Amino acid sequence: MPLPAPDVPASQRLALDCRTLLDHRVGKGVCGCCGALRPRYKRLVDNIFPEDPEDGLVKANMEKLTFYALSAPEKLDRIGAYLSERLSRDVARHRYGYVCIAMEALDQLLMACHCQSINLFVESFLKMVRKLLESDKPSLQILGTNSFVKFANIEEDTPSYHRSYDFFVSRFSEMCHSSYEDPDIRTKIRMAGIKGLQGVVRKTVNDELQANIWDPQHMDKIVPSLLFNLQCGEHSESRSPSPLQATEKEKESPVELTERCFRELLGRAAYGNIKNAVTPVLMHLDNHSLWEGKTFAVCCFKIIMYSIQSQHSHLVIQQLLGHLDANSKNSAKVRAGIVEVLLEAAAIAASGSVGELCAHMYTKFTDWNANRFRRDASGGQVFDYSLFIYAGPTVLEVFNTLLRQLRLSVDYELTGSYDGSTNIGTKIIKAHEERQLQEAVIRTIGSFANTLPTYQRSEVMLFIMGKIPVPGIHPTLPSTGSGPEGTRMIQIMLLKSLVQVTAGFQTTNMLTALPSSFLEPLLSFSLTEDPEVRLLVLQILLSLIDRHDNRPKFTNISIISDISVLKLKVDKCSRQDNLFMKKHGQQLYRHIYMGCKEPSSGRQHYETLFALLGLLSVELANEEVVVDLIRLALALQDLALSTDEALPVYNRCAVHALAAAYLNLICQLTTVPAFCQHIHEVLTQAPLCISVCVMSEASFNKLPLSSALQVIEVRQKESPYLLPEDVFIDNPKLPSSLEKVEGGVLFLQSKITEVLGGSGYNTERLATPYVPQYTDEDRLSKRKSIGETISLQVEVESRNSPEKEERTPAEEITFETLKNAIVDSVGMEEQERERRRQVVVKFQKAPFEEIAAHCGARATLLQSKLNQIFEITIRPPPSPSGTVSSGYGQSQSRSVPIYEMKFPDLCVY
Repeated sequence: MPLPAPDVPASQRLALDCRTLLDHRVGKGVCGCCGALRPRYKRLVDNIFPEDPEDGLVKANMEKLTFYALSAPEKLDRIGAYLSERLSRDVARHRYGYVCIAMEALDQLLMACHCQSINLFVESFLKMVRKLLESDKPSLQILGTNSFVKFANIEEDTPSYHRSYDFFVSRFSEMCHSSYEDPDIRTKIRMAGIKGLQGVVRKTVNDELQANIWDPQHMDKIVPSLLFNLQCGEHSESRSPSPLQATEKEKESPVELTERCFRELLGRAAYGNIKNAVTPVLMHLDNHSLWEGKTFAVCCFKIIMYSIQSQHSHLVIQQLLGHLDANSKNSAKVRAGIVEVLLEAAAIAASGSVGELCAHMYTKFTDWNANRFRRDASGGQVFDYSLFIYAGPTVLEVFNTLLRQLRLSVDYELTGSYDGSTNIGTKIIKAHEERQLQEAVIRTIGSFANTLPTYQRSEVMLFIMGKIPVPGIHPTLPSTGSGPEGTRMIQIMLLKSLVQVTAGFQTTNMLTALPSSFLEPLLSFSLTEDPEVRLLVLQILLSLIDRHDNRPKFTNISIISDISVLKLKVDKCSRQDNLFMKKHGQQLYRHIYMGCKEPSSGRQHYETLFALLGLLSVELANEEVVVDLIRLALALQDLALSTDEALPVYNRCAVHALAAAYLNLICQLTTVPAFCQHIHEVLTQAPLCISVCVMSEASFNKLPLSSALQVIEVRQKESPYLLPEDVFIDNPKLPSSLEKVEGGVLFLQSKITEVLGGSGYNTERLATPYVPQYTDEDRLSKRKSIGETISLQVEVESRNSPEKEERTPAEEITFETLKNAIVDSVGMEEQERERRRQVVVKFQKAPFEEIAAHCGARATLLQSKLNQIFEITIRPPPSPSGTVSSGYGQSQSRSVPIYEMKFPDLCVY
């Protein structure tokens, strides 16, 4: 209901009507110039402007205007509208001094007034700022930007539902790309644009009612503008001044300001906004070909990874992986740049989301490990990788993408094109660039693996092993037809990836870290003809077995007179290690023997094999393992002496030197003090200082090998080419042939057995020469033809009957025996296949009654057998009253004392 009009004199009412008219028709009537008739807020606004703009704002009158605005906040919108009108008029008349005064007054009013009416005043303020930004004068643009930044720092009490900042985002982004002629003014304009974008972000990012600054339409303008200034700063700051010449102006450079603004933007990004913030970065690097240089791309993503919240790091990695897939047919330099960025991102994320989440998931690993296998359609067990993906975000996605890029790079290098064709329009592929990409991918795989805990690294090793093509098992690959050479290159690249993954691998349980599903395929590659593949397999084994950083101490093969200088770290062999060697020891010995037998083996192979023997002796050796390793070393000597093997002279000398170096090592690792005196008496010319290194009192009862030291001394005098110092050098001096190697230069098995027998070692096992047993894995070695005669010595030992001393004679297996076994096995397979077919046909065509009767008969037979077993093993307990007559005329057993009762064997333990 409207209030009644106050009773005022007619003259006063006329004055009020005129004032109201003048408020709405400013400057359009002849009365506008009458100061007595102007509203008070206008008089206060006019009074802040001096006659000379150089004198600046009249502070006393500004204080009156501020007091009036605080006293009558409903007048703020009119004050703002009037200031906006004056500013527009001054801009049009090029009176820039009054423009600066008007903006200063607006800034002070904004800082002083916080009330519900501030929104209407802000609209006038933003209108004036927009007017300045639209000007072509750099000074006005900078002035408007500074006022907007001050406004952005004000926290408003009430939200605004209709305010829009689209113009400011566009205009500030345009200022960031300014190309003004004067470099100083251009720098100021760009810095003003960066500050303006920073102000927009601060004003809108935390207010849900404001415009969503994370929308792609805004991010596509803000992020490229910031990256443009970062990129330009790299070139301009290459000539950095000295600290003494650096002024305050240069301390606040566009690059530093841009980086601070970019970090602030990313630091405010929530989980759902990471993608919108990172996508423009990827597009900018693509559009300006910045992946090839790598430096700027790495710098950008370092800023991103360090600025975002640590739990969001994996989202950035996901986007990089997706971008790598999207550029799978781009040049190798571009893909290598993306991979390098991934490498840096993985290193930064190691202490962030990946490490924290993996540590958190480790507490739940027991349940996950128990349920990680599921049943497939045929009833077999299949590893459930979905649980593993949950155990660490993007873990398998990372490795799967990188391995896929590795395979594609190999295909591109071999085919010469990205689509497998040789059209004229296809891009030219440079092989050396693809190799650089492959090396970058392998390094990135290792970097990611280093961020994972031990149990996940084991699963990644299994995952990579499953990707390696094995001849005869995975003969065809899903990639393009690159042929056998492509298969070989993929094998090498994936094995190099395993080398990176296993580097620094530490585990306390070798059985769980090296399951058969991983170790057997790995060892199968040691039988291939390719020497590079065999060397990679040996390097992987060294990384997995070395748990005390002893590997560098076995780098070079030499006869060391005192192994204490090596400072080997030796620990007691655990029960798990003993079980591992019992299960896989013979496999390792066999592949070491086969590696020495390869004619294509070189110096690196023998040095790696020596390191493997040394690590086995230090890390996993007990009494039984030591005996087997000595037998293996003697077998290697026999291999070098054999005339049946077509080994070159260098290989024969290298095997002799390898056996000598290892026996010298094992001799000093375990020794008996009583035999040290004998060794020094024998080696009078060059006595050897023997260091006693007791590895385990239970497993090592001290091993004397004076004969080994004597042989080494003889070789130093008579046959130095059988020692490592004269073989494993750049230009070894070797004889033309090794037909007559005998006498004191050889290690005699009988002598070593005699020496070891006095220390309680198994002389029967030592007296048995080591002969490797050939298995189906030998099919991987393409040298062996199907008609080659192989002589095998089958060793049969009865461990359950120690009193049985007679040994079963060795069986000689010839070509005819093998041929008959193959023919018989083929026949047995055909019979088994026919029997299965008949069973299937019977269940498909026989009537139900017949099938039920057949199954019932089998069940009855099984039940009768079980009843017989139960009658024999389980009897009813005797009654307490002994043998009495029951009410049914049957007799029961009387109770007897417990010590007189006879229990079945199954009940006694």
